[in-house]
Amino acid sequence: MAEVHDNPSRQRFEMVEQGQTVFADYRRDGRRLIIDHVEAPISLRGTGAAGRFMEGLVAAAKAEGSTIVPVCSYAVAWLQRHPTLAAGVAE
Repeated sequence: MAEVHDNPSRQRFEMVEQGQTVFADYRRDGRRLIIDHVEAPISLRGTGAAGRFMEGLVAAAKAEGSTIVPVCSYAVAWLQRHPTLAAGVAE
């Protein structure tokens, strides 16, 4: 699983892959983690990096007891395609 880290000073979760950063901007509302935007560098698109990042993000949310509220269309689509992983952590 990808190593995803919270960077609270930038209000985003991050994962470094091939020296580049995949990230998700977020807002917090209590235990709700509102995902506004997920982005992968152009050179990583199509490599599965964003999917690996989302797996790590889901694991991080579960570990901290948060519920993901996806606003970003990519996050919405990914969570819908992976209902087993999203179960119990996504609204």
